[in-house]
Amino acid sequence: MRPCTSPPALSRAAVRTLLPREQTCQRLPAASRAFSTVLKTTQSPQATARQAPASHFRLRHQPQPLPPSTTASRPYHSHDHPAPPGPFNATESLLLSSAYGHVPEHGFTPEALALGARDAGYLDISTNLLDNGVFDLIRWHLVARREALVAKARELDAAGLRTGEKVFELTWARLLGNGDVVGRWQEALAIMAQPSYVPSSVAELAQLADDIWYLAGDTAVDPSWYTKRASLSAIYVSAELFMTNDHSAGFADTKAFLRRRFDEVGEFGSAFRSVGEWLSFTASAGVNVLRSKGAPI
Repeated sequence: MRPCTSPPALSRAAVRTLLPREQTCQRLPAASRAFSTVLKTTQSPQATARQAPASHFRLRHQPQPLPPSTTASRPYHSHDHPAPPGPFNATESLLLSSAYGHVPEHGFTPEALALGARDAGYLDISTNLLDNGVFDLIRWHLVARREALVAKARELDAAGLRTGEKVFELTWARLLGNGDVVGRWQEALAIMAQPSYVPSSVAELAQLADDIWYLAGDTAVDPSWYTKRASLSAIYVSAELFMTNDHSAGFADTKAFLRRRFDEVGEFGSAFRSVGEWLSFTASAGVNVLRSKGAPI
């Protein structure tokens, strides 16, 4: 009987002829191939799976712990429209919150994002992690200021105000949330008006109106549900536009404008036969006031 022998070793050239072209290492330098061979022979599949993504080491400039996302959850619940998961993860929240501090000086711009990335310990290129660029910075502002209304609602509950007055105070508190960036807010409105961002902008406005009514204690589910939220959305938009041209102390003129719009709801709201008629009236009234203030509309 012939003794068992191992098959003859194949040369590297012979192996290349047996493998498909895309499986060979011809495109890698010799040093890289040698390094890859060492990794494959010294690491188990489990150890390889535990390695951090390459993008983590490529984008991070200074490793540092990340705080939990401020938009991941909220301590209240709307029975009509439950809140979706927060729009930003921890890394995005850290980058955007850092960039927000540069908005008063640089506006809602890529420059503000780049400066925020550096402040957070990232390279400038890390802003590519944001799918919508500058619009994500605007949206971060919208979400953060909306969620801040929860604390204000607790104060109003303790004061024992009626639902209608709570709605007014919460709306005013939200407008004051634009105070630090009001000089840049027309830039933000122009970006939000771009066709690709309109759906998200409208959805955030609807969420704001729903949250304000819910935090004010309104849980009714009837035909007025839509009227109240549509009316509040129209009032808020007109007051927000008015505020961009308001130079009075503490935005006193904007608060008076907001009060007049709320008073009109009580005086004329029941006279309109549909939400569309009320929205048309509110919009035209707001536009006329803004034109009288010199707004280019």
